[in-house]
Amino acid sequence: MYKVAIIEKIHSEGVKLFEEHKDFDYEIIKDTSDINLIKRLPEFDALTLRTTNLFSNILDNCKKIKVISRHGVGTDNVDLTYLKKRNISLLITATANAISVAEHVFSMMLSLSKGIIDFDETVRNGYKKDEISKIDTYELFNKNILIIGFGRTGQSLISRCIGFGMSVKVYDPYVDEYIIRKVGGTKVEDLNEGLKIADFISIHSPLTKDTKNLININNMKIMKKNSILINTARGGIINELDLNQALNQNIIFRAGLDVFEKEHIKTDNPLIKNNKVLLSQHAATFTKECTTKMGIQTAQNIIDFYEGKLSDKMKVKL
Repeated sequence: MYKVAIIEKIHSEGVKLFEEHKDFDYEIIKDTSDINLIKRLPEFDALTLRTTNLFSNILDNCKKIKVISRHGVGTDNVDLTYLKKRNISLLITATANAISVAEHVFSMMLSLSKGIIDFDETVRNGYKKDEISKIDTYELFNKNILIIGFGRTGQSLISRCIGFGMSVKVYDPYVDEYIIRKVGGTKVEDLNEGLKIADFISIHSPLTKDTKNLININNMKIMKKNSILINTARGGIINELDLNQALNQNIIFRAGLDVFEKEHIKTDNPLIKNNKVLLSQHAATFTKECTTKMGIQTAQNIIDFYEGKLSDKMKVKL
């Protein structure tokens, strides 16, 4: 029997899969402190993982672990070098969250471009026609959107943008131009050239040493003054202090953030008080449909791993 540690809870439909398989036993680990994980995890063969950091100081004590299944697609909370050295497989819920995240991006684009929050606040505080007329709003039709990173979420976003009559540019050095063109986009070879023409920018890249502070004050200054910048990928790709400055100085128009450099976002972060940014707390995948699919895939990936049925798209190449 394989023992699985569920670190932070997953959807009950995922847990049910372990209950239905006689070869698997599970335990939900609620205390995710390093001390408790070091104490508890050595007895397990496999782990599920959400946002808890799992680095070598913990894994060094876990000699039985063969596989870690991420409830999501990000890999920045695990030590990939260590996993490769120990031959521990890392699995992701590759097909579960793209639609929910793409729809979250679109909700932010519409809310920010249409001034929804500003209109709502004006009405609640007493309707004044002169205040309404001062709120700048924009159509999405015929606007340029630059999608940075063209994985499954970026590909889900593009069809929605085309449906609104937008012109889609894509910056991703690792994706062939033919793939982008086939779904209606245009590949941009130089990031700054894409930023110059974009009315909307949506980020869908992983956080790496190359993408850390990828968007900063220097390239914000070349963006359009009416541009709207959205990040639902990983905090740290946008320099938050630079973003706050760019918004305050009207260098760019608005921003929408679902992720932050330090999560959960602290109350002393200046973006909290900036009314030109729309905030959510890593909630793009919190739809009922997505959380169910992610829980099921997280569990199914471990089952498939041990039964030799795992799809390659669920496995991270280390």
